[in-house]
Amino acid sequence: MAPKRVQIARADPRRPAPKGYVSNVYSTLTSPENASVVRSVAMFGAAIAFFSSSWSEFLLPPL
Repeated sequence: MAPKRVQIARADPRRPAPKGYVSNVYSTLTSPENASVVRSVAMFGAAIAFFSSSWSEFLLPPL
């Protein structure tokens, strides 16, 4: 005897598919309410990179 068909419910077209982890992090970082925090962290990282490089010697007064 043949097996009975199993009815599979279709996905609701009004409900979007769940986002992945990377997509969720990207949308959080680019949201307007987090813009000032992201900008501040980026500037802090750029300052740390500048001061730890040889370019920071240009800030020293000439002898």
